[in-house]
Amino acid sequence: MKKPQGLDLAVIGNCRTAALLDTNARLVWWCFPRFDGDPVFSRLLTDDEEKGFCDVVLDGCAESESRYIANTAVVETILRASDGAAIKITDFAPRFRNFGRMFRPPQLVRVIEPVAGMPRITIRCRPTKNYGETIDRRSLGSSHIRYEGTMEATRLTTDASVALIDREAAFVLQHAVHVFIGNDEPVIGEINQTAREFLDHTLDYWREWVRRLSIGYEWQEAVIRAAITLKLSSFEETGAIVAALTTSIPEAEGSHRNWDYRFCWLRDAHYVVKALNRIGATRTMEGFINFTLGIAHEEKTDLKPCYGIVPNSSLEEVIAPHLKGYDGAGMVRVGNAAAVQVQNDSYGGVIMAALPMFYDRRLPRPGDENLFHLLERLGSRAADLALTPDAGIWEYRGKSRIHSNSAAMCWAGVSRLGAIATHLGLSDRAQHWNKIADTLQAEILEKSWSEKKQAFTAAFGSDDLDASALLLPEIGLVDANDPRFVSTVTAIERELIRNGHVMRYAAADDFGFPETAFLICHFWLIDAYALLGRRDEARAMFEQALGFRNHYGLLSEDVHPVTGALWGNFPQTYSMAGLISSAMRLSRSWEDRYWRASS
Repeated sequence: MKKPQGLDLAVIGNCRTAALLDTNARLVWWCFPRFDGDPVFSRLLTDDEEKGFCDVVLDGCAESESRYIANTAVVETILRASDGAAIKITDFAPRFRNFGRMFRPPQLVRVIEPVAGMPRITIRCRPTKNYGETIDRRSLGSSHIRYEGTMEATRLTTDASVALIDREAAFVLQHAVHVFIGNDEPVIGEINQTAREFLDHTLDYWREWVRRLSIGYEWQEAVIRAAITLKLSSFEETGAIVAALTTSIPEAEGSHRNWDYRFCWLRDAHYVVKALNRIGATRTMEGFINFTLGIAHEEKTDLKPCYGIVPNSSLEEVIAPHLKGYDGAGMVRVGNAAAVQVQNDSYGGVIMAALPMFYDRRLPRPGDENLFHLLERLGSRAADLALTPDAGIWEYRGKSRIHSNSAAMCWAGVSRLGAIATHLGLSDRAQHWNKIADTLQAEILEKSWSEKKQAFTAAFGSDDLDASALLLPEIGLVDANDPRFVSTVTAIERELIRNGHVMRYAAADDFGFPETAFLICHFWLIDAYALLGRRDEARAMFEQALGFRNHYGLLSEDVHPVTGALWGNFPQTYSMAGLISSAMRLSRSWEDRYWRASS
């Protein structure tokens, strides 16, 4: 298999803001002051226009080596020149406890150090505003440059020469220099000392966070990197989890499938917190539960499929005219029209996300009858909408059907209400919800089944196959050993696998036939194999999936089944959550490795 191409990017962040940088330590994407803000660095979507970035150019640079410092969200890059000169660039967003609270400013820090020879460098900073407009107005101070944006100004503070940075003039790097980019506020204290303290504290934070994870013996590095990436995708102030940190990276070249993913999909985030909860990262789960319950309490009508990271934010979809798009793809979207779609699975997703509140003894605030009655309101809507048309899990814009996955998720929500009621000793409510669940289950299993395909299909009365059918045993609608599910897996293997990659579906949609494979579907099939007892195949397929990652260990939304190129918004939380879930399902235990000494 060819190694992934493109999107060989790392993410740094602090659960408030996040930036992407390439293997040469060029910052190519950074929304300010939070995930859904205006991209100060927008080079990822400017095509051939040299704007919207911050980098360090080493004269005669011949090679680069970039990596995460183990178990952290800090990136270290070595640039080497042909004459032997070399520099090291360390990039991070500060995150650590300070004065009893988490310090996570909308700020990036760069430490640039000489490593060998007499390196001659140029520090360039070309921020943008209003989604791609060049910032012309700036002012210089003794140790900073102030860039005037549309809504908020940003400030670069440094102990290097401000004049040289402003003019993009080269100089010999004889000692370490430090750069802060963020709010239009002065850096308190000596710049070099503050940068070093921030770096040390941030390294300590992430290492301690990783130490508390409960992971399997195998694939530890991959799981840790995925876990940190999911953590970085959570907006800690509200508990929202974004689907990805970018907008408008197309699902395939020339596909025009360009979407803004910097928002919280209730469905996607449910799978993220499920994966994090499985490895013991419960705080992110608690934050998301609070986010969803706040929405459920405030919404007087139906749930939306997705929300801004601040729930009342507008997600109106517009086109950004000043950005040419990823590789010139155009159609850079800001906002997402999915927010006004009908997607019935959201109700089940919220109820299932809240389920641990009633069972997980680690949580400080257990669920009670008041929470249960709030969830009942969502359950009533799930029961009403389960067998009605919607846009489905794949958010079709041009057709509405009774999607099997949406109906199944509504059933799952209703079914969990029955379980919660039993747990709380509310026998009358348990009987009520279990009766509804039984009725729905029978109808869904009957109407989503295709005799022609011998499979559960995408929608009632349809013969189209859909990889989301692989989730049916996961949510409990059907047993994995049910002959109908076994047959469904066979049908998916026959029709949806392309060169070892799993397609979402094969039928034409609003944009024609899909070209790339959706990475989460690969993990769904792995999990299905494991449930069916086909563990050797599952393990082989998981090892294959590890090869899809870029060299930083990250995944996007899609992969091209022929070239192996990563496509789609990045990093994709759905994909990283799938990696964690499959790894935890397949990994040998620590007991097997050490206590029983199995190979």
